[in-house]
Amino acid sequence: MLPGSSIGQRLVLTSFGESHGRAIGAVLDGCPAGLEIDEKDIQKMLDQRKPGQSLITTQRKEKDQVEIISGVFRGYTTGAPITMVIWNSDQKSKDYENLKTLLRPGHSDYPAMIKYNHFNDYRGGGRFSGRLTATHVMGGAIARKLLKITLGIETNSYTSQIGKINIERRFNETMIESIYKNEVRCPEEKTAKKMRDSILDARKKGDSLGGIIESITTNVPEGLGEPIFNSLESDLSRAMFSIPSVKGVEFGSGFEGSKMYGSENNDLYMIKKGKIMTKTNNSGGILGGISNGMPITMRVAFKPASSISQKQETVDIKTKKSAILQVKGRHDPCVVPRAPPVVDSLVSLTLVDHALMSGIIKPVL
Repeated sequence: MLPGSSIGQRLVLTSFGESHGRAIGAVLDGCPAGLEIDEKDIQKMLDQRKPGQSLITTQRKEKDQVEIISGVFRGYTTGAPITMVIWNSDQKSKDYENLKTLLRPGHSDYPAMIKYNHFNDYRGGGRFSGRLTATHVMGGAIARKLLKITLGIETNSYTSQIGKINIERRFNETMIESIYKNEVRCPEEKTAKKMRDSILDARKKGDSLGGIIESITTNVPEGLGEPIFNSLESDLSRAMFSIPSVKGVEFGSGFEGSKMYGSENNDLYMIKKGKIMTKTNNSGGILGGISNGMPITMRVAFKPASSISQKQETVDIKTKKSAILQVKGRHDPCVVPRAPPVVDSLVSLTLVDHALMSGIIKPVL
């Protein structure tokens, strides 16, 4: 296993496999015994992420059918490591033959070649492929269900921006059911159509687009987080940056808060139905690295996918000469529509990890 393939302290997710290898998979260690779970619970989230569903994603058609190998017996978790696997079936490795020496601009090819002395699997991005986010979802689906039944915590992530097109309304609970009713995972129908059109336009041009996923987690209890280096913001950010193409994370008012006065950005306290709350939530539900009981709000920025079909200037690493590259293969013109379940998963994994550290969730249910 490559160093860096695991995340978490009490709930540890280990990811394995490469994009064009025989299989990809995950091992989830530390999940409490007694959680009712089966492959359908995991498959539902995998189906929300998988490619080949529309013209705005890669046309690689993987079934992404998960198999639970260990850690579940008679429909319940046993407390042993939960091993899950997906067998790869729709690889076209020949599309990557020219990438043995030609470096894709914006991609991990060059630093990976140097770090692993050319022994890395470059096909489909290998270990650095967005396909590996399916392993995040395998573990995250279990964590998501655990949070729901034990603490009532729910995370909903959605596309709020594609390129320069933004969602118009403020997200609310009535919009949750609309997230997966369109291809771009935007809960606003009119905006979703504009986003789809912009992605298709980029595809026609042989180009790609980036965007932003917003995530809102509700019913989070006060007190989660272990300052200083395992603060809730620190661990959530680390989890988000494990997603390929992520280049920015902000909480609450984020960078906009830097433009405000303290009197504007401070969240004033109040009592509502006997509970201490804040009138606003510019902190994003986290203060001092610890949850304060308000919803955790987060924005995750994705760069445009680097593999585009336009001709680009590059370097041949073998000849050390300039070259022209035109990337072949089946690639996402925009990775953002597939990201909401991945963000949901990593938020859930992080929160369960902290709930176990704090003792709010016990090792046996």
